[in-house]
Amino acid sequence: MAILKGKKREIESEIFTGSMADISFLLIIYFMVTSVFSATRGLDFALPEDNNETPEIKQEDSVDVFVMPGGDIMLDGSQIPFAQISDRLLPYIAEKLEQNPKKPVILRTDPEATYGNMIYVFDILRTPVEDGGIKIETISIPTQREMQNLWSMLGVV
Repeated sequence: MAILKGKKREIESEIFTGSMADISFLLIIYFMVTSVFSATRGLDFALPEDNNETPEIKQEDSVDVFVMPGGDIMLDGSQIPFAQISDRLLPYIAEKLEQNPKKPVILRTDPEATYGNMIYVFDILRTPVEDGGIKIETISIPTQREMQNLWSMLGVV
């Protein structure tokens, strides 16, 4: 027998990666199709209905709360010191709402008043009255533009 002496031929070892791109693409498509897309939810609120007729509310038909710069409030024209707001505001409004529970409360703020004072009064208005069980249904906070329109109609500006 003859023994062949010579160099052994080395076989190149190679992993074929041509189809790896196809496989990864198919996996991406599979996970995109099977995953659940969750939409981020914002605040839920109900938009008003399309109604061109805005109801006219007379001043007698509403409760006017005006927050002044020092923290005091004007409640339907009478001044209440800041220290007495929590004691006098809700009983007065409860008395007004006994006549008409749908009466709106209009919370206005002087531009020089602090934001904290307005929020303090707003929080008091949102709490239900324990004695009579009356809850304020409508608290309206007019925008600056609405206030300017009101002042121009009244001839203040």
